[in-house]
Amino acid sequence: MANLTITLIGGPTALIAYGGFRVVIDPTFDPPGDYKLPYTTLTKTVGPALSADALGPVDAVLVSHDQHWDNLDHSGRNYFLKAKHAFTTKAGAARLGGNVAGLAPWENTTIHNAVGKTLTITATPARHGPAGIEPLSGDVIGFVLGVENARSVYVTGDTTWFDGTAEVANRFDIGAVLPFAGAAQTRGPFNLTMNTNDVIETARHFSKAAIVPVHSDSWAHLTQTRGDIAASFKTMGIEARLTILQPGVATEIPL
Repeated sequence: MANLTITLIGGPTALIAYGGFRVVIDPTFDPPGDYKLPYTTLTKTVGPALSADALGPVDAVLVSHDQHWDNLDHSGRNYFLKAKHAFTTKAGAARLGGNVAGLAPWENTTIHNAVGKTLTITATPARHGPAGIEPLSGDVIGFVLGVENARSVYVTGDTTWFDGTAEVANRFDIGAVLPFAGAAQTRGPFNLTMNTNDVIETARHFSKAAIVPVHSDSWAHLTQTRGDIAASFKTMGIEARLTILQPGVATEIPL
């Protein structure tokens, strides 16, 4: 058994304490503001619930992709580049340089803590929108975290539900899933991240896992909220499967 505690910082950013390791995902620590892209402007509406300094030492920082500001903003980028262990896509690692290591889908690596425990980090497939979006969205990955004698934790990264996410359920014994939800829309009337139906499909495939959504707040291009997800799970009669995180509050998740 391993303990799992998750603290939502805001947007996709969370601190995961799991099996003796502390891991930050998709760091975004900037205050509210606008980020201009060639095709749109992303607007951050709420700042982080906790500052980077308030998190204390961490063992690794994981970034699903570096090319979008809502997953790696200015402060988050500085934080990521200073991390002891930093992992993202292979394309992202080539762009960022430094000690950032790139992982391809299904590739894994390990890190160790001061007491000799091992955390295995496996990259998983992600598709940041509908089929065919890849040339526009660029490379994206998710992550499975695993420690010995415990069920694993799956961080989907920015993705919709597709065959690649379903395959994770076939390959791993997942105790908790962090779907990147919010039904993000920037390029038109289609979702770039999971909507409520995708999150419910995630719950169906990962039938013995806790569902702990992130990336459903703090950005104007997110079209669904934590409340929308909670309402959909209640309608389906599976609300007991869902944990809604409150920003800044460390929440223990049974595995």
